[in-house]
Amino acid sequence: MKRLLNTLYVLTENSYLSKQGETICVHVGGVEKVRVPVHTLESILCFGNTTVSTPLISFCGEKGIGLAFYSDQGRFYGRIEGPVRGNVLLRTKQYSANHTEQALLLAKNFVATKIANGKNVLLRSARDSNDHEIGNKLRKAAQEITYLSSHLTTSETHDQVRGIEGIVANRYFSVFDHMVKVNKEDFTFKKRSRRPPMDRVNALLSFLYMLLTNDVRSALEGVGLDPAVGFLHAMRPGRPSLALDLMEELRAPLCDRIVISLINLKQVQGDDFEITPTHVRMTEDTRKTVIAAWQKRKREEITHPFLEEKMPIGLIPYIQAQLLARYLRGDLDFYPPFHWK
Repeated sequence: MKRLLNTLYVLTENSYLSKQGETICVHVGGVEKVRVPVHTLESILCFGNTTVSTPLISFCGEKGIGLAFYSDQGRFYGRIEGPVRGNVLLRTKQYSANHTEQALLLAKNFVATKIANGKNVLLRSARDSNDHEIGNKLRKAAQEITYLSSHLTTSETHDQVRGIEGIVANRYFSVFDHMVKVNKEDFTFKKRSRRPPMDRVNALLSFLYMLLTNDVRSALEGVGLDPAVGFLHAMRPGRPSLALDLMEELRAPLCDRIVISLINLKQVQGDDFEITPTHVRMTEDTRKTVIAAWQKRKREEITHPFLEEKMPIGLIPYIQAQLLARYLRGDLDFYPPFHWK
């Protein structure tokens, strides 16, 4: 169990939640683990096989406490709300903000954080490199994308912000191949290819980005935001624009670092992929390997730079979704993005 931002995160399998007076009681294996006073909570997020008593559901409805349910991998199942919850008001503010200067400010924020976190990944790889020339190339790319972030402050339109983001992404991926140290013949990376991925590295990146998109979308749905209405990515039918916005902060330090580690530690090999004339895809066993690495990474703990509290990495999308919701409601003066250190 973890309590952050007036939210109770129930992470332990086979937990049972019940009402005891004015408190919420959590049992695991028949043993009481914690009691939380109801007045300290705004919502409860349950992951995996969690059971909630009917009296507690009624109690949460009466007190305006949201109950959201997810799979153990973070896939959103559903949300239980009382008659007065405020998600309509939250979404109204989200839709209204989409047509104001707030949207441009958030778009700049997402891209600036993407640049900062991407720079840190490049510099970390430069420090780990035994090749002086490669290290210099990575440091130069980090310096160049950092310089581009200075143009964000003077950007006046979304198109300008998206243009900077595109230039940054191209420069970042132009040196991505230098972060791969082993099996270069199998894991050569020339450019980012999405649909479909045209090489093994792109297949890994696309799969992990899909997993991250799922987690961020689930987090947004859990707090009552509309994943389809973003501030950086343009709205299109079927496109989770806000999820794509929020995950920009996490692509490089989370997904890209996992890809680099999987290759450099030889946890994936060239024959773990199926090669066709039109695309490259992972075998079923390889997907299992990648998912295992993803879940292991999500269990690692990190100190959140804004909250200054330790938490599993897997909770970061849920924390950021709540911080964004609080900003849109007006409870926070600014949205604090996730800066990876």
